[in-house]
Amino acid sequence: MFTLCIELYSYRRQQNPILFTKPKVTVHVTTVTVRLKRRSFLPCISKEELPPYYQPWMDITLRIPELVHSHELRSHINKMPLLSSKFLQKHRELRLAHLALSMMTMGYVWQEGENDTVEVLPCSLAVPCWEVSQRLGLPPILTHADGVLANWRKKDPEGNLELLVRLPGGDSVQGFFLVTLLVELAGVPAVRSIPTVINGVKCGDSEAVARALEDISQSVQDMTDAIKLMQVYVDPSVFYGIMRIYLSGWKDNPCMPKGLIYEGVQTEPLEYSGGSAAQSSLLHCFDELLGIKHEAKNGDFLTRMRSYMPPAHKQLIQDISLQPSLRNFVQQQANEQLNQAFQVCVTKLLAFRSYHINVVSRFITVPAARARQLRNQSRDLEEAMISRAPSALEERGTGGSGIMTFLKSVRDQTKIAFLSETSNNMNL
Repeated sequence: MFTLCIELYSYRRQQNPILFTKPKVTVHVTTVTVRLKRRSFLPCISKEELPPYYQPWMDITLRIPELVHSHELRSHINKMPLLSSKFLQKHRELRLAHLALSMMTMGYVWQEGENDTVEVLPCSLAVPCWEVSQRLGLPPILTHADGVLANWRKKDPEGNLELLVRLPGGDSVQGFFLVTLLVELAGVPAVRSIPTVINGVKCGDSEAVARALEDISQSVQDMTDAIKLMQVYVDPSVFYGIMRIYLSGWKDNPCMPKGLIYEGVQTEPLEYSGGSAAQSSLLHCFDELLGIKHEAKNGDFLTRMRSYMPPAHKQLIQDISLQPSLRNFVQQQANEQLNQAFQVCVTKLLAFRSYHINVVSRFITVPAARARQLRNQSRDLEEAMISRAPSALEERGTGGSGIMTFLKSVRDQTKIAFLSETSNNMNL
């Protein structure tokens, strides 16, 4: 049993799945208990330091919020020496290097907001970011795998966690990334149960499949409980007005229609999507397992997001997609327990996606509407913060999608996965 105590909330699977107290200060004691085995998308332990040769990278990376606030990040990066990536030998060193370099990239591009972006990323940052990305099989931009999966460390022997690297946004940054980390942790038991489902289908073991689906359903419920904490520990005004632009990329982004030139890599601009929940491997695994198919445009976007995942994660999703159909197996067995387990699993996934829409509405749609009203006003700090948010991103996710239309379509396609009898009775 591996225990993580995250300074964010108290989370236990008891009668009350989430228990937390929010004191006046922003230090929150939390406990998360999960079984972590090999089947997890998180590194066992995030690397905390790079070899001394790379100290110039870390000196800047650990000061990103401060340097952005003082408008000095770009000048510091412009003076940064061009370092070779050849001394990065271990996978965890490469992951930390990618986190540091991609965080610096986001800060460099968006330091002055949407009206003063850059066309060229300097070679001192662009070249090592490209080299490390090539070795990891990741794009040279901040991804979900960086900001969430590899951006934490143990703060003390009790297991309290904190972020390794932060973007501008204060405590809401910590809340956003660690709540998202909790969602990933809550999904670990589901990932561990997927091979049991697949093996059960192949062996014709209905009871084993039903039990594994019940475990997956509980795990997805825990994910929903976890994401609800976003509204407790992240300020919508801070997320929309400050944080969001630093998660945005330079593909399908009106702020940077030409993309970004990586100096020393190639002379033509490159386009990459920003960090997105669509880059989390969890929901892709569930979709493939349950046979959920998405409409052409959305399906193409989700498939493209897989190129922003670590190769091993992408391969797992592909492997699941090649297995015998779980849905067909359930329909052929005529087993009440199995049928019910499948239906509950789809129900839980649908509930998660429906709540995600509520989160997006609270953190993007509502602030965007307020920003349009206040674009030329500044009534108080909160409203001024919102009105400074990039107007070009009002209807888009940080990954570049038309966000509400996309999420509602994904939710609606999930409904179709219900078996016919339940589908006819659903009113969601």
